[in-house]
Amino acid sequence: MDAQVTEVPDKVEDIEIRLLLEALFLRYHYDFRNYAMASIKRRLRQAREQLGFSTFSAMQESVLRDPDMLPQLLRFMTVQVSEMFRDPSYFRALRERVVPHLKTYPSLRVWVAGCSTGEELYSLVILFREEGLEDRTLFYATDINHDALETAQAGIYALDRIPLFTQNHRLSGGKSSLSDFYQAAYGRASLDKTLRKNVLFSDHSLVTDSVFAEMHLVSCRNVLIYFDKTLQDRALELFEQSLARRGFLGLGSKETLRFSSNASSFTDFVREEKIYQRSSE
Repeated sequence: MDAQVTEVPDKVEDIEIRLLLEALFLRYHYDFRNYAMASIKRRLRQAREQLGFSTFSAMQESVLRDPDMLPQLLRFMTVQVSEMFRDPSYFRALRERVVPHLKTYPSLRVWVAGCSTGEELYSLVILFREEGLEDRTLFYATDINHDALETAQAGIYALDRIPLFTQNHRLSGGKSSLSDFYQAAYGRASLDKTLRKNVLFSDHSLVTDSVFAEMHLVSCRNVLIYFDKTLQDRALELFEQSLARRGFLGLGSKETLRFSSNASSFTDFVREEKIYQRSSE
């Protein structure tokens, strides 16, 4: 498909985008209507250009009539940028400050919300294995992007990314060598399949789906920045309801609970790393 983009006034473009988002919700129940508009507009413009549509209206007609167009569009709508042990100080704080509390539980549940292509999930599984917690932990890895979930389940990454992953792991306080957890061949690194033995992968939307009960740790980083305040509050309420009393919530470096309607339900645990603890009430 190849088409020349038609120049339209910004107001008309905004109307087209809102109609497209409404169509996605009504037809497929993917709800992007309250995502931050600047981010959505930027991603949709990329999709329009690369998928070869002249207008967002043409894109809407195509996605409504051709379900095969949906996964192509979702690749642009959902952000899939991550790395293993991203922000090593966050994982060091989990290891040194949160893990001692988690070790007091006979069994654990961890939810990686918006798991993308799996790098954060596997970072947590490795950390829990190093700390002797993996065997008593069930991990839930969720995302709305089917392609991303498939990549996460496969656990295969480009080999040229491994040096950064290795450096992050070391800085996070890793107690082993990251090379113990993967095999390299043909320019790819395949993670040890045993890292997935206690993992459940699931399609889940923070916008429309319900809670996971009795989690001891929820890690959802660099997701809420793409939501408007209404959706942020909705997601944070979901996390609050999903967490066990005194459970922990980890957010991204640019995210905060401070102005949320759920702020009173949490206390700062490691303030500089955006790790919070649910109150006992």
